Amino acid sequence: MRGGYGAWNTLLCAACCVPLLAAAAAEPQAPVQLRTAAQEGTEPKFVPDGRDRIVGLCIDIMRAVEQIDPGLRFVGDQRWKPLIRAYSELESGLEDVQCAVQHTAERAKRFNYIGPPLYTIEYQFLVRSNDNVTIHNWDDVRKLAPDGVVLVNRGFAAGDILAALGGIEVDASSTSQELNLQKLVAGRGRLYFHRGPGLRKLLARTGTSGKIKILPQVMYSAKLYFATSKQLDQRVSERLASALFQLEKKGELERMMKKWD
Repeated sequence: MRGGYGAWNTLLCAACCVPLLAAAAAEPQAPVQLRTAAQEGTEPKFVPDGRDRIVGLCIDIMRAVEQIDPGLRFVGDQRWKPLIRAYSELESGLEDVQCAVQHTAERAKRFNYIGPPLYTIEYQFLVRSNDNVTIHNWDDVRKLAPDGVVLVNRGFAAGDILAALGGIEVDASSTSQELNLQKLVAGRGRLYFHRGPGLRKLLARTGTSGKIKILPQVMYSAKLYFATSKQLDQRVSERLASALFQLEKKGELERMMKKWD
């Protein structure tokens, strides 16, 4: 009898464990956290909305990715960081992803680019409203010397573009759009080389619409992509890329870009 009772207890314990194991297997796994940051001075990618809230095109894209793949979760997108620091931390692996990064040969050595192009940016010149300068090509810019200082944001691809062209005096000492707009108004630069979409909204937000105008000539264009740390798990990169391709196929990337133009 003692052996029979032992066998019965063993079977009973095994039967009790089955529901527990099934329940454990059914528990949803915690989302994979993708560490990122809001890049300072990059409207309309990241736009301040009050004291403690950040909105913008990249915020919309990240929320849309989370809707498609609930197993992915972006963290840190409500925390501002200078662009140079954000890219440095992406390279070191302290961050996992950055949204809407222009592809350059130098950056391709530091990050991986994934998914479809998120959107295309177009670089134009901003000048003071009372400046009658006409710019059709890069030689027109060079001919402005010695009164042809071009303002760019420090750490942005605009500086690399102008350096590659040569013969253009560049001031890349300021890190923000607001500072460069103030310098332009004050005459501490002849031109401000910056990219859209969102230039008109930038002037409206900073109260410079009546002081600064946008020259019509598009001087340079480039596509922006999601960039990832080279240390990020390949399987996670593939999931993120898959969600981005789905957004492109549905026309959602284009719709979101037009919203913030």
